[in-house]
Amino acid sequence: MSEAGAAAAVLLVSHGTVDDLEDLTAFVTNVRRGRPPPPELVAELRRRYEAIGGRSPLNAVNARLAGKLAASLGGGARVAWANRLWHPYTRDVLAGLGRDGVRRVAVVPLAQHSAHVYADDARAAADALAGQGVALEVRCAPGWGQHPRLLDAFAARIRRVLGDPARTTVILTAHSLPRAVVDRGDPYEREVRASAAAVTARLGAGVHTVVSFQSQGMSDTPGGWLGPDLATVLDEARARGDARVVAAAIGFLADHVETLYDLDVEAAAMARERGLRWARAASLDDDDDLVDVLADVARPLLLP
Repeated sequence: MSEAGAAAAVLLVSHGTVDDLEDLTAFVTNVRRGRPPPPELVAELRRRYEAIGGRSPLNAVNARLAGKLAASLGGGARVAWANRLWHPYTRDVLAGLGRDGVRRVAVVPLAQHSAHVYADDARAAADALAGQGVALEVRCAPGWGQHPRLLDAFAARIRRVLGDPARTTVILTAHSLPRAVVDRGDPYEREVRASAAAVTARLGAGVHTVVSFQSQGMSDTPGGWLGPDLATVLDEARARGDARVVAAAIGFLADHVETLYDLDVEAAAMARERGLRWARAASLDDDDDLVDVLADVARPLLLP
């Protein structure tokens, strides 16, 4: 790797999760922007983590993904990973890269429809480090939810479990946000729906799809949350006379508590209560097709 190349690195940034359930209160406080969560909320989250084995696989997936991306980029490329809301924090990993001589960092958010949020966080961290004498040029990938190979990957996983599309609804899910965030101009809902339309087009005629926003917060929020929620679309599937639903979490890249519990446990039970058979398309996790997409996203940011 050239001297110029050695001074550059890729940083994958995820939402974050805890590996130790004793950290849940602190983690949820971060998610709530410094507001401590009520004990009942922490207890419910602990129950959900325990139901999926006591730990989310997200951090381990991200570590493997970073290693595979480094191999894909070749040339001795350096790839690190960080979390926006828990350890290892973006600011800490950036600081470590800077101390190691990296001068340019290509930040690739592992949240393809919310890239602007992650970019703002990374730039703020870089600005703070500059005040401490660590100079880093941070280049942030824009939203990449419309990458054709990403959409192909989602569609391929749906096809693997779809079978005969007759009397089946395919539910394309993404995390919900408070409606007020979107009303202030956040592009998230627009980007999710654009991805859903593109995946639907790839599935072809005869496949009925709906968009659902899952994992709404556990407290009332002024203005409410993005919808429809899963209960609503399951009711609609039953009313259509469907026998089966297939969920595909196109708003997420890797498995974590919101797929392994909110979909595989909670939503699956809701479907059965309505007399619907349930299936879920596999997440991308650290599969090679996602690695290829991330390499496409990162390479332009690494150019001198």
